[in-house]
Amino acid sequence: MYYQLYELNHAMMAPWRAAADQMRIAFRNPLNPLAHTYFGRTMAAGFEVLERSTRRYGKPDFDLPQTTIDGKSVSVHEKIVWKRPFCNLIHFERCLPAGHPKDPKILIVAPMSGHYATLLRGTVEALLPHAEVHITDWVDARMVPLSDGGFDLDDYIDYVIQMLHALGPDTHVVAVCQPAVPVLAAVAVMEADNDPLSPSTMTLMGGPIDTRINPTAVNKLAEEKPIEWFRDNVIMPVPWPQPGFMRIVYPGFLQLSGFMSMNLDRHVVAHKEFFAHLVKNDGDAAEKHRDFYDEYLAVMDLTAEFYLQTVETVFMKHALPKGEMMHRARPVDTTAIRNVALLTVEGENDDISGVGQTKAAQTICTNIPDDMRMHYMQPDVGHYGVFNGSRFRKEIAPRIVSFVQAHGKASRVKPSKPVTRVIKGGKSEGAA
Repeated sequence: MYYQLYELNHAMMAPWRAAADQMRIAFRNPLNPLAHTYFGRTMAAGFEVLERSTRRYGKPDFDLPQTTIDGKSVSVHEKIVWKRPFCNLIHFERCLPAGHPKDPKILIVAPMSGHYATLLRGTVEALLPHAEVHITDWVDARMVPLSDGGFDLDDYIDYVIQMLHALGPDTHVVAVCQPAVPVLAAVAVMEADNDPLSPSTMTLMGGPIDTRINPTAVNKLAEEKPIEWFRDNVIMPVPWPQPGFMRIVYPGFLQLSGFMSMNLDRHVVAHKEFFAHLVKNDGDAAEKHRDFYDEYLAVMDLTAEFYLQTVETVFMKHALPKGEMMHRARPVDTTAIRNVALLTVEGENDDISGVGQTKAAQTICTNIPDDMRMHYMQPDVGHYGVFNGSRFRKEIAPRIVSFVQAHGKASRVKPSKPVTRVIKGGKSEGAA
């Protein structure tokens, strides 16, 4: 009944939330004499914090109307080019200047782990000047009617394969965090089938390939509890009147409580500082807080079958690195990958996917030639910094672009002798 109680509480708070918003507006109205006093700013700040703390945050927009190519600003339009019940594939279509050479196609597979794909807005923005970028826009499970069927880890792998087929030859796939395992599995299946539409390169960033290496708090929780505990405590049906009524899910609000509990003191301090910024009329700092939490607090439900299968396969059984993972009763053989270049990226301070967990892909993909693989560890960044922020833009994104350009099938030229490339400031292994 937790989901129903959550919905009831949200409904009961609606009039209070509306009243708080009206009072915030009243105390910020320049025609109100109190708006120019410390008391008025304090009241307005308190009402805004109350309204934002009880709000349900909807899916944010990517809001990437333009990018810069060859020093010129060009417009960008979002276009859905492939669609299934649980995912839309978005192409960020750029209005390219005349004579611009063909750029590589990059498929970014966003995490299906609670947050929307817009969490990777910075990832998309950094790659747009250099590539035709596509991203998986996963659908909130509570918005999918039961009549559309289920969605599990096998379906996820099938979706990745279908999207690569839809995009055609010489596509480059980038998996951020959770999808590292299903993307690697999908590529292994395609390579085992000698699929001509296998991607040219595969970039895995901060993903849980082998969670036995430097296990984090998230990994330890999965190991300490049996799968029945997760089934009994975090799985529940979607309440009426949502479109996915009676679909069994892992609710987004439970996921959010888990995210926040990991760094609760940090979130408490952030909201206290937000209140202080509002009182001081520090608009820039307050707006940064709003932007971050509008994204962070927007969460989606996951289907129960996908969540439970992922927990069991990835975090409990460690099936992929052990060579025991199955896809629809068929073994996933990572040694079958021979023609797809591999780049793995980690963050030195990652507290979600520990250092070495993503690099493990280099170990289990034994038949990728040495000149087609590289590992890079970015110093001084946590999990979020692996795919977003200033260090990502300056240090990681350029290496992804360089790797993609060097290993596209149209331009792939094997050097006579592999050259090891060491990157100052980070840790890099392999050749570009």
